[in-house]
Amino acid sequence: MLLLLVVAAAEKLYAPSPSAPAPSVSILKDERVHPDAEGNYVFDVETEDGIVRHESGGVGGSQQGFVSYTAPDGTPVHIKFVADENGYQPDSDLLPVAPAFPHPIPQYVLDQIAKAAEEDASRSVEVREPAATYSQP
Repeated sequence: MLLLLVVAAAEKLYAPSPSAPAPSVSILKDERVHPDAEGNYVFDVETEDGIVRHESGGVGGSQQGFVSYTAPDGTPVHIKFVADENGYQPDSDLLPVAPAFPHPIPQYVLDQIAKAAEEDASRSVEVREPAATYSQP
């Protein structure tokens, strides 16, 4: 039920304004090779507003391709991708990248690790043999 509410809210937030009809965009290129017996396929699509998409796939369900377009702020977007047994793997200069590992560890983290080690070392740990019988506390 919550999912339906979220979808309905998103639809209202992101739906185009009824007063601004979407402009018509011509398709300049639409070439498709439908899957053959082995699952190989290709499609190329290009529109007059600069959207370009190429995708091909083959045996085992692997796919590769790219898409490019211009973002509303004018930024050119180019995304290459591969989808195979390792999952979907996009590649673009615009995608966030995790820091290289091993990355520097902040000093406050090193201080906390040292403090925990000191506390562990200062505790007297009494090792006892297991009791032969047990009773209520």
